[in-house]
Amino acid sequence: MALDGAFLRHLKREIEEAALGDRVDRVCQPNRDEVVLFLRGKNGAHKLLLSARANSARVGFIPDAPENPQEPPMFCMLLRKHLTGARLREVRQPELERLLCFDFSVIDELGDEAALTLVAEVMGRYSNLILVGGGGKIVDALRRVDASMSSERLVLPGLEYRLPPRQEKLCLLTAGREEITDLVCAKPGGTELSKALLASLQGLSPVVCREIQHRVGRGADLRVAEITPELRERLSFFVGRFAELVKAAGGTPYMAVRRDKKPLDFSFLPLEQYGSEAVVTREESFSRLLDDFYGERDRIERMHVRSEDLLRVLTSASERLNRRVGAQRADLERCANRGELRVCGDLLSANLYRLQKGASEVELPNFYEQSQPPVKIRMNPALSPSQNAQRYYRAYRKAKTAEEVLTVRIREGMQEAAYLDTVFEELSRAASENDLSEIRAELTEQGYLRNRNGRKKRASARSAMQFRSSDGFRILAGRNNRENDMLTLKLAGKNDLWFHTKNIPGSHVVLFLEGKQPTPRAVSEAAMIAACFSRGRDSTNVAVDYTRVRHVSKPQGAKPGMVIYTDFHTVFAPPDREAAERLRAAKEIANCGKTML
Repeated sequence: MALDGAFLRHLKREIEEAALGDRVDRVCQPNRDEVVLFLRGKNGAHKLLLSARANSARVGFIPDAPENPQEPPMFCMLLRKHLTGARLREVRQPELERLLCFDFSVIDELGDEAALTLVAEVMGRYSNLILVGGGGKIVDALRRVDASMSSERLVLPGLEYRLPPRQEKLCLLTAGREEITDLVCAKPGGTELSKALLASLQGLSPVVCREIQHRVGRGADLRVAEITPELRERLSFFVGRFAELVKAAGGTPYMAVRRDKKPLDFSFLPLEQYGSEAVVTREESFSRLLDDFYGERDRIERMHVRSEDLLRVLTSASERLNRRVGAQRADLERCANRGELRVCGDLLSANLYRLQKGASEVELPNFYEQSQPPVKIRMNPALSPSQNAQRYYRAYRKAKTAEEVLTVRIREGMQEAAYLDTVFEELSRAASENDLSEIRAELTEQGYLRNRNGRKKRASARSAMQFRSSDGFRILAGRNNRENDMLTLKLAGKNDLWFHTKNIPGSHVVLFLEGKQPTPRAVSEAAMIAACFSRGRDSTNVAVDYTRVRHVSKPQGAKPGMVIYTDFHTVFAPPDREAAERLRAAKEIANCGKTML
């Protein structure tokens, strides 16, 4: 994790320069781990994100605030009560601890000026947001910590706020470079230099310690025992220069990006340790760097939290369906020997004159085979031979009927499983609360969720994704099954081209021709969009089927989004999300209808 105390010192300076003296205009808590302060002042408006999420805890400005829940959490209401209208007076950081203290000046209920501090502790899974009163007493915290959770430090309302336990490490802000060098060189000889630095210095992340080692050893891996007098001088020099950089908060935001364009690491100094494995780029601000690095991960995590109830319903329905289909398959296998039941009935009927009541088993020649091998047939002694024959006939008819019924039910079960798979895919692509609402409405219509308000939400394509091909053709893609149905069955013309990924869940995509002939470029781009909005979006190439809309039909009683199609062609398209975004129209379609097309 690169968000260490030294990086926080740079963020502190950035926040002070931009928002010191600003007033808190609004407070929002998009989810259980994040708080957004809307600040307004002479430098304009800012959105300050305070995140206590375990895998992406951070502090910084964000360009757009996440969606808010309909009902604010209790901690959000508490912050609104105490901080709305408060003025940001100071941002403090004790030494290089991984926390920032935001000191606010507020007017209390008596009209007197009071002080409040919002502490953002950025410490991985121990991250927290704590509101502290003027007397140093905790007002409340995002995560309360009682005696059952920690024996060293309690975080509860009414208790005095104490800093996290201090580690026995030197602080770059106060220690001299020779003192630091002596401590590092005193570590066991087999210790890597980067780990010795990490164990000696407060508030540094592994990536920074590896960078110092890389520069001291000119790219070679070093251990403490290998430090020669020359290397010791280099270590002292780089530690001193690094300490001056941290003291002045004079670093610059840099991000290392892999060749596959996925963020690798970030820091406040150029990272040379990755060599040709990554491209190091300079960002415009530390907050922007964090937003680029954590933005997509945070979006996925937010949607995961908000969709937990839907995921639970879908998982439960899928597991229940799998158990039922499994039991039906087992029953169907037992029906496979129904022919033997009919043979037994025929053999008994043909040999009634030879059989007597009371036998538990008889052996009769099987005249259905040329060699007529003997067959042992079990009988109920309480029944006559004729009644035993009828018992076998009834078992045969029952097995035959069961096979027919089970075959239909298994097929229906597999269709339902395919439908649930499409909803899982919708959920994985949901990007907003509106997307989740559409999925909830769909599951309510299909009986997987209860309809609480008693009203049905009408299906519409108002939020369907709109694209424009490079040569001017309009392309629409559904976000969910209901929009897929609306797009394919209502909005598209019979001669328009319909696209869908082959054998995997994904969006319905329609290329509107408007009387023109489709170009190979438009077909290729529509197929690429279909690949992007499917389960194959992380693949290199995805098979996409396309056909005229007139060849697409919906079976009677089929689930939303489930169609069949014929007379299709297959192309392979790379799911290039950046290219798809470039084709994205500025506005989503609104009030769609046949007249628009």
